[in-house]
This record gives sequence, C-alpha cells and structure tokens, in this order.
Amino acid sequence: MSLLKIDQKKCKQDGFCAADCPMGIIRFEGKVSYPEVPLESEPMCIRCGHCVAVCPHGALDHAEVPLDACTAIDKKLVILPAQAEQFLRSRRSVRRFKDKPVEQSTLQRLIEIARYAPSASNSQLVEWLVINDPKKLHAIAGQVIDWMRSMLKNPKSVVMPYYPLLVNAWEAGIDSVLRSAPCLVAAMAPGPMPNRTVDLTLALSYLELAASQYGLGTCWAGLLQGAMLANPSLKQAVGIPRDYPFHYPMMIGYAKVRYYRLPERQAPKIHWR
Repeated sequence: MSLLKIDQKKCKQDGFCAADCPMGIIRFEGKVSYPEVPLESEPMCIRCGHCVAVCPHGALDHAEVPLDACTAIDKKLVILPAQAEQFLRSRRSVRRFKDKPVEQSTLQRLIEIARYAPSASNSQLVEWLVINDPKKLHAIAGQVIDWMRSMLKNPKSVVMPYYPLLVNAWEAGIDSVLRSAPCLVAAMAPGPMPNRTVDLTLALSYLELAASQYGLGTCWAGLLQGAMLANPSLKQAVGIPRDYPFHYPMMIGYAKVRYYRLPERQAPKIHWR
C-alpha cells in the first residue's frame, strides 16, 4: 500500500507537499501527475506529517500520519507577538510547592503536549518516568545527601562548595535537593545517538511551559541529575533503565508562590557574520 493517498478532486497539483518534504522523496512531475512516494523511497520517510500539514486543500492523506488525526490550526488561538514574549519571559524555576498532589490526568495531559516537541529525524524516542509519591522522592533526596556526605569525606573527591550547605540544610529538616516537591518527572531516551540529549531537553521544555497554564510550577532537578551521573545506584533508585544513557529529572507541583514581574537578563551576545 502506498504511503500517500491523494484525493484527486481536492488536489490542486501545486506541489507544496513535494517541495516541503524534508527527505525529498515525494515525486511530483507537475500538472501531468499527482504526488507520490516511490515504493523504494518509502523506508526513507520519517513520518513527520509535513506533507499532510502543508496541503491547504486537505487533499493528501498519509498511511501513518492520517489526515483525520491532524488537527486543523485554529486561527482564533494564534497568539500575538507580545503575548508570546510575555508568556516565555514569565517562565520561572519554582522551588516552593504546595502540599497538594498533582493529578495523574494533569500529568498525562502535560506529557501528551510534550510529545509534540521536535526530535531528531522525528524519532520520537523520548520516554517518561513519573514518581508521584512525596515519600519516595524524600527517600531519593536522602540518597543524594548520603552521596554528598561520602564525597565530602573523601579527600580525593572533587566537591562543589555548596555541598556542606545542602547537607546541613537536610539535617535541619530542609530538602534543598528536590525542594519537597510532590512529583518528579524524568524524560529519558535510549542510545546511542548523542542528540537524544537535545530531544529530551526540548520535550522537558515543552512540558514546563505548558505546566504553568495548569497552575503548576517546575524546576530542573540538577542536583539529582549530577548525582545520578556520578552514582549509578542513584539512577537505579530513581528507576531509569541502565541502557538509557540520556535522562534528566524535573520537579513539578502546584506553585506556592506567584510572581508579578519579569526579571531582566543580560543582553545577548550576538556574533553577526
């Protein structure tokens, strides 16, 4: 069966689909024919759906990216440049969370949104681990602290200057590792391609930008990430498979704080050529 199905009554033979195909495998010879993917070229298709999305007439269907599953863009929902700028600048790393669980349905929705993040060659290999149990997260944070203690006791270890502060805070009942977050999500991907790191970073960025619209705050769990990279037993404790070299955790919960300003940042350094 051919990957493409063309509704000849709707097709205007404008060649938009062939021109926009990232792999250049759609054959179109002008008004004398209709677009098609030669059988020998089908394995090269990355199932990105550009051909379906770019057709203004809804004339093209793809066997693995069905037209019926591709939502039409609603012009009423398109945001203005000023709205986009404020939305993006409003993103904050939240480190204070309410003592309130995050509904599984909400987490499911956020991950569903995050799956639309770009991935290399449209591989879509990012997977998700969700720990929605504060007690488990407290135990994981404690293991990170134990690892820091062992590092501090070893004179040959290279330690960060803030490790003693984190350990002292923990002993005083303050979790500065996972900030007493009620939930942790981790994006992860198998190897071996190094651009999987970019894939999961983009997916997490999509998730955190969407989270704020649900009243949720997020924070990238860098302390846990560093500990997992240095100590495989911590990675195992979190639940990331050994054969998944790419991963990053993110705290998530209902924000206990609200921000009223957009903090300024350094001017960008741009090297024009």
